Formats: sequence, C-alpha cells, structure tokens
Amino acid sequence: MLRQGRSQPGKVQPVTSSDLWPRETAERYDAEERENSSAAVLEPTLTFLAELAGGGRALEFAIGTGRVGVPLRERGVPVVGIELSEHMAAVLRRKVDEDALPVVIGDMATTVVPGEFALVYLVYNTIANLLTQDEQVECFRNAARHLAPGGRFVVELGVPPLRFLPPGQIAVPFDVSERHLGFDTFDLVNQTLVSHHLTRDGDDGRYRRGSCRQRYAWPAELDLMARIAGLELERRVADWKGAPFGPASGKHVSVWRKPV
Repeated sequence: MLRQGRSQPGKVQPVTSSDLWPRETAERYDAEERENSSAAVLEPTLTFLAELAGGGRALEFAIGTGRVGVPLRERGVPVVGIELSEHMAAVLRRKVDEDALPVVIGDMATTVVPGEFALVYLVYNTIANLLTQDEQVECFRNAARHLAPGGRFVVELGVPPLRFLPPGQIAVPFDVSERHLGFDTFDLVNQTLVSHHLTRDGDDGRYRRGSCRQRYAWPAELDLMARIAGLELERRVADWKGAPFGPASGKHVSVWRKPV
C-alpha cells in the first residue's frame, strides 16, 4: 500500500518541477546502483546517520527504492520515507512492508507526515531535483517542521564543478568508462544543469540514453536556506567518513540543527 501525502496548509502548492521517475527507470535502478548499494560503500553513510538519529526516528526525503532507508532501518533506526515516484516506492515495498517502513507518496518540499523526528536526511544530490530556489527553500522548511527541537537535517550534495568549465564551453564529464559515459551541461544564467547518460545496454554494443534536470546550489546558498527555515549549521564535511571540507572537495555532507 502506498499512502498519498498531504501538503502543509498555507504553504506552497505541491512541487511539480522534479522529473518523475517512470516504471522502467525504477525497475533497473537497483541494478545500476549495485556498487553504490554495497555494504562497503554504504557503511560510512549508515554509521553517520545512525549516530545523528541517536535512537530516534528518521525521515528520508526522496527515499526511492530504499538504498539507504532499508539498511538504516536494519540498524535499528525507525525510518519513514517520502517519495514522489510511485514506481520507485513500489520497488522498495518488495523489500519491506508498510508497517516496518512507512512510505508516503508526495514531494519532499510540501508533504507532511505525522510525528516528530530526530533526523531528516537527503542523500545523493537529491535536493537538486527541485528545480527552483523557492522549492529548495521549502524543502528546508519542510525538514524543519518535521524535526524535534535539537534534531538534525542532513544533505549530501555535489559542489558545482564550474571551475572545470573552459571559457565558452558548457559541458563537464563526470564518468568516462567502458559501460557508461556521463556529462553535465550547465545553464549558468538559470543555475541549472542537465546530467546526460549513455549506458551500455547488454553486450551487443547498444547504448541507452537518458538525462535528468537539476538545480545546483553552493554550500553558502544552502546555509542561507537553512537560516530561513530556522536551522543552524552544525558541521560540514567532505564525505560520510568525515574528511575535512575544503576548496578541492567535490561534494559535501552538511548538518543543520534545529535549536532547542
């Protein structure tokens, strides 16, 4: 059973700008993310999140097929999810039932679920799926309204790689391998990008093409969104293992706290 979410009265209307993942994409997602779903890769993420939850409840925005939420629950953290794509949530539901890990269908900027949480988190660049600044601000506000006093909001997001753009060019490759070619094209005026993927489909030489739109944001911009939502930056690191964040970091994991 997939429950439909409700929007916060008096707030923005349900977000519609995010690309909605269809059934075909949802069905092959776990296979394509097998490496990122391995125990070795996920261990630092799960440890980081479990420590912040501190035995309390956790809410995952854009929980998808449960790549993080399912193993985090297996660590003893009660997890609830919000997911825009019914197809992604249907794949998760094959792994764990509704009573064990409730999932509400709705967007992460306005959908409200019952109760308070010690932790709200967003992994894997997912906040960039909200394609306007207003929507990203509402995502922070939605996290804040779900947090108990002293609770944390965690976001994992890449640092925009604009320093790799030569003058006059708009594309930056992020993966060039035998089975996959990935590159981002940037619209510097509207602060958006499109991730393009050419993925080898089988062993007959065919490639499948896909793309997704995102809105990139700098760490300082996210800090301002957090302030608007009444949250305070607690720490920022370069990865889930806690490496120091610096000028050469390709991504960040940021933690904002709701004041007591």
